[in-house]
Amino acid sequence: MTISEQAERKHQEDLQRLRGFRLLDDDFMTKCFDGNTECIQLVLRIVLEMPDLTVVDVRTQVFVENLLKRSVRLDVVATDSTGRRINVEIQRSDKGAGRKRARYNSSMMDVNLLQKSEDFSALPETYVVFITERDVIGDGQPLYRIERYISGSGKKFEDGSHILYVNGECQDETPLGKLMHDFFCTNASDMYYDVLAERVRFYKESEEGILIMCRVMEDMRNESLQEGIQIGKQEGIQIGKQEG
Repeated sequence: MTISEQAERKHQEDLQRLRGFRLLDDDFMTKCFDGNTECIQLVLRIVLEMPDLTVVDVRTQVFVENLLKRSVRLDVVATDSTGRRINVEIQRSDKGAGRKRARYNSSMMDVNLLQKSEDFSALPETYVVFITERDVIGDGQPLYRIERYISGSGKKFEDGSHILYVNGECQDETPLGKLMHDFFCTNASDMYYDVLAERVRFYKESEEGILIMCRVMEDMRNESLQEGIQIGKQEGIQIGKQEG
């Protein structure tokens, strides 16, 4: 097989893979939401039940560094007009949506929100939202709201931090159910919400969007290759130490 034939075969494989992408696939979702306030605003208005929420900034694949301990990469971070910070994570694996993962994401968001000597009262309200393929909590609810409460009185602690889990298995006729239906769609024409459908259609059907996604998939392959090389080097070092 010639080099050009290999390239064409890889391109056709990429196109087939692209056709199967859903918003529930985090790499595709983050590309669709990157710099697009309308898409994330629609999602947050429905999930948080805040119809007047206005997103003023959205960033995807946000790396939050911890020089001494574990750093994290957040799928989507949005800021609304009141200063609230909202992290949205897409997780197809139950393991990736663990409760302590949600806790850690929440804490890492806080780490970079205050300037030196700034009073703790200046911390904005934060939300961590996990959209999951399956019901990871397991109680059959479409949406789980996790809050801190004071034992005994039952009153909310009201520290301004919130965690939510959206159960992707619940796809009824409610706004949230329709939203989850759209997250599972591979075809833009099958989606309820036009704002989301337009972005999906752009990346799957337009020449420009397809080119962008093919480059993204190529970058993903190169990144995986480099990670494999690094893992191989580390394993080689470990084997060498054991033999020595």
